[in-house]
Amino acid sequence: MDFIDNFNYRITGNPDAPKLVFLHGLMGFSNNWRSIAREFEKQFHILVYDQRGHGRSFRPDTGYGPEDYAEDLKKILDSLAWDKVNLVGHSMGSRNANHFAYKYPNRVESLVLEDLGPEANPESYENNAKLFARVPTPFSDKKQARAHIENEFADDMVLGEYLYANLEQKKDGQIDWRFYKQGIRESVKLGRNKDRWQEFESLAMPTLLIRGELSDEFPAEIYKSMLTRKPEVKGVEIPAARHWVHFDQKELFIAALKEFFEENSIGLK
Repeated sequence: MDFIDNFNYRITGNPDAPKLVFLHGLMGFSNNWRSIAREFEKQFHILVYDQRGHGRSFRPDTGYGPEDYAEDLKKILDSLAWDKVNLVGHSMGSRNANHFAYKYPNRVESLVLEDLGPEANPESYENNAKLFARVPTPFSDKKQARAHIENEFADDMVLGEYLYANLEQKKDGQIDWRFYKQGIRESVKLGRNKDRWQEFESLAMPTLLIRGELSDEFPAEIYKSMLTRKPEVKGVEIPAARHWVHFDQKELFIAALKEFFEENSIGLK
């Protein structure tokens, strides 16, 4: 069994083109990138996959820090014989991408970090626990799950729809999370328990930093500090977007990526 067989993954695009990998965020899965990846299939050979503990990939009992996710990516690329990639990560995926680029800089041609900074945030562990408490799984059926989400998240249906997309029907017919809940909790704890400024400041490859103008996960002061500390990094703040920038403002997100790749002569013309 090859290591990549532990993961639910999909490869699309042009096999003769540069490689492009998308890493989803916490509680996400590979399909979060479907419509985005489609826009780059002519210029790139693209990999999307469910990271460990997410979607339909394997679920080890422990090992959910950025270091673990980065090692997974290395082994996956080794399995595919992909030497160098362009890497795009959202939220948790951004932190994992940053760590991979820090540890394996020679394997990253360019890096895109979407809406998460390198600062520590121990409070996020409890915030995550509160979020889980608002969705008391399992539900008896999809109708019950839908009714609960629409009621509980009536004032924030973007978040509600994101959470609903992460519910699935199990073999017993009940509706529960499609991810490994304990792994998610550990991901939050290990990903935000210390600052990772050194990892960010070490980056030498072309890097794009994207922030949603209305994001409450990526404070404006952290975004500005990152650009001040590394002025060679390109920053783009997407208007009227929250944390899920590529969902809230899909076209503007795609345009930002295309401009970044063109400026750095990355991808087939």
